[in-house]
Amino acid sequence: MLEQRTIKTLTRAVGMGLHSGQRVEMTLRPAPPDTGIVFRRVDLPEPVDIAISAQAVVDTRMASTIGAAGAKVHTVEHLMSALCGLGIDNIVIDITAEEVPILDGSSSSFVFLLQSAGIELQKVAKKFIRVIKPVEVREGAGAQLKWARFEPYHGFKLRFEIDFAHPAVDSTGQSFEFDFGRGDYVRDIARARTFGFTRDVEMLRTNGLALGGGLDNAIVMDDYKVLNSDGLRYGDEFVKHKILDAIGDLYLIGRPILGAYSAFRSGHAMNNQLLRALLAQPESWEEVTFARDRDAPAGFNAVAAAW
Repeated sequence: MLEQRTIKTLTRAVGMGLHSGQRVEMTLRPAPPDTGIVFRRVDLPEPVDIAISAQAVVDTRMASTIGAAGAKVHTVEHLMSALCGLGIDNIVIDITAEEVPILDGSSSSFVFLLQSAGIELQKVAKKFIRVIKPVEVREGAGAQLKWARFEPYHGFKLRFEIDFAHPAVDSTGQSFEFDFGRGDYVRDIARARTFGFTRDVEMLRTNGLALGGGLDNAIVMDDYKVLNSDGLRYGDEFVKHKILDAIGDLYLIGRPILGAYSAFRSGHAMNNQLLRALLAQPESWEEVTFARDRDAPAGFNAVAAAW
Protein backbone atom coordinates (compact mmCIF):
# COMPACT_ATOMS: atom_id res chain seq x y z
CA MET A 1 0.00 0.00 0.00
CA LEU A 2 1.20 3.51 -0.79
CA GLU A 3 1.10 5.09 2.67
CA GLN A 4 0.51 8.54 4.10
CA ARG A 5 3.48 10.42 5.55
CA THR A 6 4.23 12.74 8.42
CA ILE A 7 7.48 13.86 10.07
CA LYS A 8 9.21 11.82 12.80
CA THR A 9 10.00 14.63 15.24
CA LEU A 10 9.10 18.27 15.61
CA THR A 11 11.32 20.93 14.09
CA ARG A 12 11.46 24.71 14.40
CA ALA A 13 12.35 27.79 12.37
CA VAL A 14 12.60 31.49 13.15
CA GLY A 15 12.53 34.17 10.50
CA MET A 16 10.83 37.22 9.06
CA GLY A 17 7.66 37.56 7.01
CA LEU A 18 8.34 38.71 3.46
CA HIS A 19 5.42 41.12 3.33
CA SER A 20 4.78 41.90 7.02
CA GLY A 21 8.43 42.24 8.06
CA GLN A 22 7.42 40.66 11.39
CA ARG A 23 9.57 38.18 13.32
CA VAL A 24 7.86 34.80 13.38
CA GLU A 25 8.54 31.47 15.06
CA MET A 26 7.24 28.29 13.49
CA THR A 27 7.08 24.76 14.92
CA LEU A 28 6.31 21.81 12.64
CA ARG A 29 4.78 18.85 14.49
CA PRO A 30 4.01 15.25 13.49
CA ALA A 31 0.30 14.54 13.04
CA PRO A 32 -1.86 11.36 12.95
CA PRO A 33 -3.14 9.88 9.68
CA ASP A 34 -5.89 11.83 7.91
CA THR A 35 -5.11 15.00 9.86
CA GLY A 36 -4.06 16.80 6.71
CA ILE A 37 -2.02 19.99 6.87
CA VAL A 38 -3.12 22.38 9.62
CA PHE A 39 -1.71 25.82 10.46
CA ARG A 40 -2.27 26.86 14.08
CA ARG A 41 -2.05 30.52 15.10
CA VAL A 42 -0.69 30.09 18.63
CA ASP A 43 -0.12 33.82 19.21
CA LEU A 44 -3.83 34.58 19.54
CA PRO A 45 -5.71 34.66 22.89
CA GLU A 46 -7.40 31.43 21.78
CA PRO A 47 -5.34 29.43 19.25
CA VAL A 48 -7.06 29.03 15.88
CA ASP A 49 -6.58 26.03 13.58
CA ILE A 50 -6.68 26.65 9.84
CA ALA A 51 -6.89 23.42 7.86
CA ILE A 52 -5.72 23.84 4.29
CA SER A 53 -8.23 23.53 1.46
CA ALA A 54 -8.98 25.36 -1.77
CA GLN A 55 -11.86 27.11 0.02
CA ALA A 56 -9.58 28.18 2.91
CA VAL A 57 -7.71 30.54 0.56
CA VAL A 58 -8.99 34.04 1.39
CA ASP A 59 -6.49 36.30 -0.37
CA THR A 60 -4.16 35.88 -3.35
CA ARG A 61 -2.53 39.32 -3.63
CA MET A 62 1.22 38.70 -4.02
CA ALA A 63 0.93 35.41 -2.05
CA SER A 64 -1.52 32.69 -1.01
CA THR A 65 -3.27 33.47 2.27
CA ILE A 66 -5.48 31.03 4.17
CA GLY A 67 -7.93 31.90 6.89
CA ALA A 68 -10.56 30.64 9.35
CA ALA A 69 -12.51 32.14 12.26
CA GLY A 70 -11.03 35.58 11.64
CA ALA A 71 -7.41 34.35 11.73
CA LYS A 72 -5.10 34.30 8.70
CA VAL A 73 -1.73 32.97 7.63
CA HIS A 74 -0.07 34.69 4.69
CA THR A 75 2.51 33.43 2.19
CA VAL A 76 2.01 29.70 2.71
CA GLU A 77 2.99 28.64 -0.82
CA HIS A 78 6.74 27.99 -0.33
CA LEU A 79 6.18 25.76 2.70
CA MET A 80 3.27 24.04 0.96
CA SER A 81 5.54 23.42 -2.05
CA ALA A 82 8.15 21.74 0.17
CA LEU A 83 5.48 19.59 1.83
CA CYS A 84 4.22 18.49 -1.58
CA GLY A 85 7.74 17.91 -2.90
CA LEU A 86 8.52 15.57 0.00
CA GLY A 87 5.10 13.92 0.01
CA ILE A 88 4.02 15.02 3.50
CA ASP A 89 0.30 14.40 4.07
CA ASN A 90 -0.13 15.13 7.79
CA ILE A 91 1.47 17.91 9.84
CA VAL A 92 0.50 20.64 12.30
CA ILE A 93 2.32 23.95 11.94
CA ASP A 94 2.31 26.23 15.00
CA ILE A 95 2.99 29.83 14.01
CA THR A 96 3.40 32.93 16.18
CA ALA A 97 2.47 35.60 13.62
CA GLU A 98 0.30 36.02 10.55
CA GLU A 99 2.92 35.11 7.93
CA VAL A 100 5.14 32.12 7.23
CA PRO A 101 8.82 33.18 7.42
CA ILE A 102 10.36 33.82 4.03
CA LEU A 103 13.79 32.38 5.04
CA ASP A 104 15.87 32.43 1.84
CA GLY A 105 12.97 33.08 -0.55
CA SER A 106 12.76 29.52 -1.88
CA SER A 107 11.49 26.25 -0.41
CA SER A 108 14.94 24.75 0.19
CA SER A 109 15.12 25.82 3.85
CA PHE A 110 11.76 24.18 4.49
CA VAL A 111 12.98 21.04 2.73
CA PHE A 112 16.03 21.00 5.02
CA LEU A 113 13.82 21.36 8.12
CA LEU A 114 11.53 18.53 7.03
CA GLN A 115 14.38 16.24 6.06
CA SER A 116 16.12 16.96 9.39
CA ALA A 117 12.94 15.95 11.24
CA GLY A 118 12.75 12.72 9.23
CA ILE A 119 9.81 11.32 7.29
CA GLU A 120 7.60 8.63 8.82
CA LEU A 121 5.32 6.31 6.91
CA GLN A 122 1.84 5.80 8.35
CA LYS A 123 -0.27 2.67 8.00
CA VAL A 124 -3.09 4.40 6.12
CA ALA A 125 -3.48 4.72 2.36
CA LYS A 126 -2.32 7.95 0.75
CA LYS A 127 -5.24 9.68 -1.00
CA PHE A 128 -4.89 11.41 -4.35
CA ILE A 129 -7.14 13.60 -6.47
CA ARG A 130 -6.95 12.26 -10.01
CA VAL A 131 -7.97 14.51 -12.90
CA ILE A 132 -10.16 12.57 -15.34
CA LYS A 133 -11.44 15.39 -17.58
CA PRO A 134 -9.76 18.65 -18.68
CA VAL A 135 -10.56 21.80 -16.70
CA GLU A 136 -9.41 25.30 -17.66
CA VAL A 137 -9.72 28.86 -16.41
CA ARG A 138 -8.90 31.90 -18.57
CA GLU A 139 -8.76 35.63 -18.10
CA GLY A 140 -8.19 38.57 -20.43
CA ALA A 141 -7.32 38.57 -24.12
CA GLY A 142 -4.41 39.48 -26.36
CA ALA A 143 -1.51 40.93 -24.37
CA GLN A 144 -3.56 40.53 -21.16
CA LEU A 145 -4.36 36.84 -21.67
CA LYS A 146 -3.54 34.36 -18.93
CA TRP A 147 -4.77 30.85 -18.32
CA ALA A 148 -4.27 27.64 -16.37
CA ARG A 149 -5.54 24.12 -17.01
CA PHE A 150 -5.59 20.55 -15.75
CA GLU A 151 -5.56 17.52 -18.04
CA PRO A 152 -5.54 13.78 -17.23
CA TYR A 153 -2.07 12.30 -16.71
CA HIS A 154 -0.78 9.27 -14.79
CA GLY A 155 1.54 11.26 -12.58
CA PHE A 156 2.02 14.93 -11.77
CA LYS A 157 3.71 17.31 -14.16
CA LEU A 158 3.69 21.05 -14.51
CA ARG A 159 4.46 23.27 -17.48
CA PHE A 160 4.65 27.02 -16.94
CA GLU A 161 5.33 29.92 -19.27
CA ILE A 162 6.06 33.42 -17.99
CA ASP A 163 6.05 36.64 -20.01
CA PHE A 164 8.31 39.31 -18.52
CA ALA A 165 9.75 41.94 -20.85
CA HIS A 166 12.99 42.31 -18.91
CA PRO A 167 16.55 41.67 -20.14
CA ALA A 168 17.53 39.47 -17.17
CA VAL A 169 14.43 37.30 -17.48
CA ASP A 170 14.46 37.14 -21.28
CA SER A 171 18.00 35.76 -21.24
CA THR A 172 17.11 32.82 -18.98
CA GLY A 173 14.17 31.22 -20.80
CA GLN A 174 10.54 31.80 -19.94
CA SER A 175 9.08 28.28 -20.02
CA PHE A 176 9.85 25.06 -18.18
CA GLU A 177 8.26 21.65 -17.60
CA PHE A 178 8.79 19.58 -14.48
CA ASP A 179 7.56 16.00 -14.08
CA PHE A 180 7.62 14.44 -10.60
CA GLY A 181 8.16 11.06 -12.25
CA ARG A 182 11.39 12.06 -13.99
CA GLY A 183 12.77 15.07 -12.14
CA ASP A 184 14.03 15.63 -8.61
CA TYR A 185 12.10 18.34 -6.74
CA VAL A 186 14.87 19.01 -4.21
CA ARG A 187 17.54 19.28 -6.88
CA ASP A 188 15.61 20.89 -9.72
CA ILE A 189 13.01 23.20 -8.14
CA ALA A 190 13.38 23.78 -4.38
CA ARG A 191 16.22 26.35 -4.53
CA ALA A 192 14.44 28.75 -6.93
CA ARG A 193 13.85 32.07 -5.16
CA THR A 194 11.05 34.58 -5.39
CA PHE A 195 11.90 37.68 -7.40
CA GLY A 196 10.96 41.33 -7.73
CA PHE A 197 11.85 44.63 -9.32
CA THR A 198 13.24 47.74 -7.64
CA ARG A 199 10.70 49.86 -9.56
CA ASP A 200 7.87 48.11 -7.69
CA VAL A 201 9.32 48.34 -4.19
CA GLU A 202 7.94 51.76 -3.25
CA MET A 203 4.44 50.88 -4.46
CA LEU A 204 4.48 47.55 -2.59
CA ARG A 205 5.70 49.07 0.66
CA THR A 206 3.14 51.86 0.45
CA ASN A 207 0.56 49.09 0.38
CA GLY A 208 2.11 47.28 3.34
CA LEU A 209 3.80 44.59 1.23
CA ALA A 210 7.41 43.43 0.81
CA LEU A 211 8.38 45.04 4.13
CA GLY A 212 10.73 42.12 4.87
CA GLY A 213 12.10 41.66 1.36
CA GLY A 214 15.74 42.10 0.39
CA LEU A 215 18.72 40.62 -1.41
CA ASP A 216 19.04 37.84 1.17
CA ASN A 217 15.58 36.41 0.47
CA ALA A 218 14.74 37.34 -3.13
CA ILE A 219 16.19 37.92 -6.57
CA VAL A 220 16.07 41.69 -7.04
CA MET A 221 16.36 43.40 -10.42
CA ASP A 222 16.63 46.97 -11.60
CA ASP A 223 15.55 47.82 -15.16
CA TYR A 224 18.48 45.93 -16.68
CA LYS A 225 20.05 43.28 -14.48
CA VAL A 226 20.03 41.07 -11.40
CA LEU A 227 21.41 42.95 -8.39
CA ASN A 228 22.27 39.93 -6.21
CA SER A 229 26.04 39.57 -6.01
CA ASP A 230 25.83 35.77 -6.18
CA GLY A 231 23.71 35.79 -9.34
CA LEU A 232 21.18 33.06 -10.09
CA ARG A 233 20.99 29.56 -8.61
CA TYR A 234 19.55 28.08 -11.82
CA GLY A 235 19.92 29.35 -15.34
CA ASP A 236 16.12 29.47 -15.52
CA GLU A 237 15.43 30.37 -11.88
CA PHE A 238 12.56 32.78 -12.62
CA VAL A 239 10.23 30.32 -14.32
CA LYS A 240 11.29 27.56 -11.91
CA HIS A 241 10.14 29.71 -9.01
CA LYS A 242 6.75 30.09 -10.68
CA ILE A 243 6.55 26.29 -10.85
CA LEU A 244 7.61 26.10 -7.17
CA ASP A 245 4.76 28.50 -6.32
CA ALA A 246 2.27 26.54 -8.42
CA ILE A 247 3.19 23.28 -6.67
CA GLY A 248 2.45 24.94 -3.33
CA ASP A 249 -0.72 26.65 -4.52
CA LEU A 250 -2.11 23.42 -5.98
CA TYR A 251 -1.31 21.41 -2.85
CA LEU A 252 -3.77 23.65 -1.02
CA ILE A 253 -6.46 21.36 -2.43
CA GLY A 254 -5.50 19.04 0.44
CA ARG A 255 -4.39 16.01 -1.57
CA PRO A 256 -1.58 15.33 -4.05
CA ILE A 257 -2.89 15.75 -7.59
CA LEU A 258 -2.53 13.24 -10.40
CA GLY A 259 -2.74 15.20 -13.60
CA ALA A 260 -0.94 17.60 -15.93
CA TYR A 261 -1.00 21.30 -15.04
CA SER A 262 -0.08 23.89 -17.63
CA ALA A 263 -0.25 27.65 -17.35
CA PHE A 264 0.55 30.90 -19.11
CA ARG A 265 1.16 33.95 -16.90
CA SER A 266 -0.84 32.41 -14.09
CA GLY A 267 -0.39 33.33 -10.45
CA HIS A 268 -1.78 32.61 -6.99
CA ALA A 269 -5.28 33.85 -7.83
CA MET A 270 -5.67 31.86 -11.03
CA ASN A 271 -4.15 28.73 -9.47
CA ASN A 272 -6.82 28.87 -6.78
CA GLN A 273 -9.51 29.53 -9.36
CA LEU A 274 -8.38 26.38 -11.17
CA LEU A 275 -8.65 24.30 -7.99
CA ARG A 276 -12.14 25.62 -7.32
CA ALA A 277 -13.18 25.00 -10.94
CA LEU A 278 -11.95 21.40 -10.67
CA LEU A 279 -13.83 20.77 -7.42
CA ALA A 280 -16.98 22.38 -8.83
CA GLN A 281 -17.09 19.73 -11.59
CA PRO A 282 -17.31 16.37 -9.77
CA GLU A 283 -17.24 14.54 -13.11
CA SER A 284 -13.73 15.90 -13.77
CA TRP A 285 -11.96 14.22 -10.83
CA GLU A 286 -11.96 11.27 -8.47
CA GLU A 287 -10.23 10.32 -5.22
CA VAL A 288 -7.93 7.32 -5.55
CA THR A 289 -5.54 5.24 -3.44
CA PHE A 290 -3.01 2.59 -4.45
CA ALA A 291 -3.15 -0.83 -2.80
CA ARG A 292 0.27 -1.65 -4.29
CA ASP A 293 3.18 0.76 -4.50
CA ARG A 294 4.04 -0.38 -8.00
CA ASP A 295 0.63 0.76 -9.30
CA ALA A 296 1.33 4.38 -8.29
CA PRO A 297 2.87 6.77 -10.82
CA ALA A 298 6.64 7.05 -10.95
CA GLY A 299 8.06 9.49 -8.47
CA PHE A 300 5.62 9.02 -5.62
CA ASN A 301 7.71 6.38 -3.88
CA ALA A 302 11.00 8.28 -4.01
CA VAL A 303 10.72 9.77 -0.53
CA ALA A 304 9.66 6.47 1.04
CA ALA A 305 12.63 4.72 -0.53
CA ALA A 306 15.02 7.41 0.72
CA TRP A 307 13.86 7.12 4.30
